[in-house]
This record gives sequence, structure tokens and C-alpha cells, in this order.
Amino acid sequence: MNGIFPSRISFLWLLAAILAGYYASQRLPDYVTSFFTVSSLSVMQAANIDVAVDLSWHAPISSNINSLSATVNGTGTHGFIFDSSSLPEGIPYASSWVYLGTYNWCNMPHVRRAEYPTVNSSYVLEYVEVIHRHHKRTPYAANTFPVETYPWYCDDEALFYYGAPLPTHGANNHSANTYWSVYTSSANPLPPRGFNGTCQFPQITRGGLDDSWQHGHDLYGVYHDLLGFLPERYDPNLVSFRVTNNVITSQVAGMVTSGMFGGEAHQEFPLLIQPASIDSLEPGYTCPAAKHNFSAYGVGSSDAGWTSHLKAAADLYANLDTINGIPPTDAGFHMSFDHYFDNLSARLCHAKPLPCNASNPALCVTRAMADEVFRLGQYEYSYLYRDAGARTLEYSAGSYGIWVAELAQHLRRAMQATDDDSARTGDGTSSGIRYRHNVAHDGSISHVLSILQVERMVWPGMGSEVVFELYRRKVDHQYYIRVLWGGQVLKSSNPTLGVLDMLPVEILFAYLDGLVSRRAKKIPSMCNL
Repeated sequence: MNGIFPSRISFLWLLAAILAGYYASQRLPDYVTSFFTVSSLSVMQAANIDVAVDLSWHAPISSNINSLSATVNGTGTHGFIFDSSSLPEGIPYASSWVYLGTYNWCNMPHVRRAEYPTVNSSYVLEYVEVIHRHHKRTPYAANTFPVETYPWYCDDEALFYYGAPLPTHGANNHSANTYWSVYTSSANPLPPRGFNGTCQFPQITRGGLDDSWQHGHDLYGVYHDLLGFLPERYDPNLVSFRVTNNVITSQVAGMVTSGMFGGEAHQEFPLLIQPASIDSLEPGYTCPAAKHNFSAYGVGSSDAGWTSHLKAAADLYANLDTINGIPPTDAGFHMSFDHYFDNLSARLCHAKPLPCNASNPALCVTRAMADEVFRLGQYEYSYLYRDAGARTLEYSAGSYGIWVAELAQHLRRAMQATDDDSARTGDGTSSGIRYRHNVAHDGSISHVLSILQVERMVWPGMGSEVVFELYRRKVDHQYYIRVLWGGQVLKSSNPTLGVLDMLPVEILFAYLDGLVSRRAKKIPSMCNL
């Protein structure tokens, strides 16, 4: 059908299997390698195609990021930027940092027209799915210090929370545009924990809102202006947006949608959201087996691979605790560097000074201390999602397997699309959807990168983006997948995936199906549900 040549395809699968097997055989013997032949039903023909894929974990490359010595004894932040949403003059957006643009924690690189790697005209873009972290925000309340020495104001924005009748259902009454306005009462003797001021902790800041709008505008500049793929105006039959149950993703989505399709004032965009208890995007669903697996090697564990960096940073912890009034027994601040990282990076991203001691203003967190926190945070994420071995892949497959199964289903539906684009599919969208946009979190992006076994793992900064592009080759109607991470082609340590640039999509299907099965049917048993 559709010009497929089965003999040629079979030969390519066989060649891929031989090459993958040879590559794996050359790996160090302590890398456990197991191969599975996964039967992947091609949507383009009735027969099964046996695709040999390597489902085992493969180590990321060694670098200063995952080197304990370089992390503890080094200086700076590996050239990463933590000071502003804008890059310093002379720093290119797409850097020589292979397979990712210049790392800017405050506003990570994403797809935009100036750096977009175009595909030659023998391929047609058929489907795009974007997942990215929300943009910069105030820190979480739990990550603020008991006494913050200066306030944080958010009077330059408003967070709108209200319900409104839909005009499509005969609404006669209309809702006012109500928003929250944070204040403290002179009759309330209790001080808030952390920052005084007019912000929620967390909330997307004005700068984060502007970054969100620009992110959407840049995506539209590629997929509409450059490629002619997106419609000029928002069409719910072609485009969908999805958020998590955390309101900061909706704050971002409002700006992203405006940046993409906001030519009309007061335009309404439905944001898909799953029930909190089974949300696959955040993720919110329960997976006891994955949680147990993580607890054996990750945050809060006694695993030597995890605790080594915490012990090495004992002096840094002591200094930070003394300056900021954190008790050494506060587990939240001492099980990982997450809390300190969030607090200090949020200040710098918004041009706020590093904190000083409330009783001794001369005793302050130095930039060198903050840089060490940032190096340790990068080390932690590399360990938790890649360096800790096969456990990282098992953890992410269990925790995020439903979302990647949804992704595979969306790709298959795009390939199966019929003339009846209005046929309902059961997930609130139509079979004709050609662009899906997910606004998520750092953990969401980390799981995706872990499952794809990214060659070099980092802590996904604000706005971090992964894009899946499905192409059809004109000459034989075969389908190929390209994955962009930070606007550049993603490279995997797994030899089956390799450089994810025009990879036959059946290989990605076989890999994801092998991990979690179609429609995530393995997840209930994997999670011990």
C-alpha cells in the first residue's frame, strides 16, 4: 500500500539490528545489555514488522556535569547562564554545546526560526508534538528561607481565576475578569513564611509571562511562517493545548497561545487537563514500584552513589545554613540541593541580590557559593535520571510511561488520519489534530530525556523544550521521526535511537512499545497496581 517496498524495509531493519548488536557488544562488560524483538504493527500495511531494538540502559557521556570531582572542586557553572532571560552580548543562541543550544537556566533555548534545522523538500511534515517546562517563576514557598530580608512584588501582573458560562451553551450572564491581589492584614500578627510582598509562591513572574509569549511566537514563526504547517488562526480541530493540575502551567499557556494565535482580543482556548490522580503529563498517577525504585538510589536514600556529593558538600551546607537560618535537621533542604537551587536561581533570574543573614547583613551568600549549588544541582539531575544506571530508565518508564504511550498513539493516529478529521477519539480531540502543545514541569522533561536516554543530561531549565516531528517521505510514503531538544536534534546514548534525526518511526514505536507497550498496557503491572 502507498508505495511501500516490504523487501527494502525488511533489509533496513535487519541491517539496523546487526549494527545495534555490534555496537552493544563493544560496550564495557558491566553495561547490562538485553535485546528484544518487538513486533510493531505498521499502520501502513497489514503485516507485522519485526524490529530489533535495544531496550537496555546505556550510560551518558562523561563530562564536568556528571563528574563529582569537577562539581565539588570546580568553579563557575560549566558556562551555563543563570542571570537573565536574555543571553549576554556575543553569546550565540545555538552554541557549540553539542545537541543543545546555549544553556540558560532562566530561559532555555527552544525552536525558533533563526536556528531551526530545516529538512529537505523530499519530506512532508505531518505532525508535531511539543512538551516544555513552564517559564520562570517565583520560588516554591517550601524553598524560601524562614526570614527573607527583602520583599518580592508582583504588582506588574495579575493572576485571573474565575469561571464563565460558555456562549456555545446559551449563556445569558457574563463573568467579570477577576484576579487575585495578594495582601497582608495589619490585624494579622502572623508573618508569612519567606518573602513579604504581593506574589504567590510559586507564580509565573512578569518576565516569565513575557518569555512564554515569545516562546509561542517563536514556535508560530517556524511552524506557520517558515513551514506553513500551522493554520493562520487557531483551529481546535487542528491544534490542541494541554496543561497539568498545577496552575503555573495554565499561566504560561495563556501567554503561549496568545503568542501563537493571539491576533484577536479575548480569544478563548480550551486547555486539556487530566484528573489529578491519573495525570500523565505532570505526572500525577501513582506508581509504587517506580517510587520504591527511586527511593533505593535517589533523594533520601543511603545509596553511596547519591550520598557522596552530599557529604562532599558538607562545608557548603554549613555556610548556607548559617547565612539563611536553615536548621541542619531540615530534611527538605538537606536531602538534595533542590531547595537551595530553586531559591538562589529564582533571585538571579529576576536580578535580585543573593541573600544575606537577617542579623548580620555583612554575612551573605557569595556568587561562588551559588555557582557550587548550581553545579551540584546539575550533578544531581544527571545522576537521578541517567548516571545511576538501569534504575533510571526503569524509574522513568514507570513514572512517565503513560505519557510516552500517549505520544506514540498520537503519532500513529496522525499516520492513520482519514478524510473524516472530525471523528472523535476519546481524549477530547479529533483525529485531525496535527499539533499538540504540552506545558509541563522539569520532572516531566527529565523523564522524557531519561526515557530517550539523552547523551548528556542536564537539569531542564525554565522553558526547556522537546519537540517530536513526524515526517512522511514523498517518494515512498514512509514515516520518519525527528526529535529536537532545545531547538537542536537530540542525541541518545542508546544505539537503537542514536541521533534522532529522520529515524524510521517504527523504530521509535518498537522502543516505546517495548518499554511500556501500546496504550501503556504494561504500566499497571510495572507499577504494581
